Amino acid sequence: MTDLKETDIHQDTACTNESSLNRPWYYYIRYLMTGIIFGIVFVKAEVISWFRIQEMFRLQSFHMYGIIGSAVFVGMISVWIIKKFRIKTLDGESINIPFKKFSKGQIYGGLIFGFGWAMTGACPGPLFAQIGTGALAVSMTLLSAIAGTWVYGYVRDKLPH
Repeated sequence: MTDLKETDIHQDTACTNESSLNRPWYYYIRYLMTGIIFGIVFVKAEVISWFRIQEMFRLQSFHMYGIIGSAVFVGMISVWIIKKFRIKTLDGESINIPFKKFSKGQIYGGLIFGFGWAMTGACPGPLFAQIGTGALAVSMTLLSAIAGTWVYGYVRDKLPH
């Protein structure tokens, strides 16, 4: 671990890895293709299955816990490798992962997120894949997520820290 200065700690800092490179629109097609492939993997692994999500919240199956646990493990190892070897982007830009201080709001937000996930059978990541498979009722969950994000942005400064 490195020593962090007071100025290095930004509680509400978003990802600061924004690229300063200007690319033509077709450069981003690879990201679209990656997203499509990722969506297909979600469908085939049944990650977007409402039934699988309900099984998870009823503690009836290990399927989703195994997928989520694997993703957390891979994410932890990946972040460790990025930090340890100072991995750069494909364009050679530095990757900066800002430190985030713990807040009890994270507990409340996680609970609200989990309750919403359990009630709707949809997590924000697979929402688009669910809609893509024809589950158009999930569109209401997407609209609700967008509305909730807008409301949070509107009242964020008024919330306790």
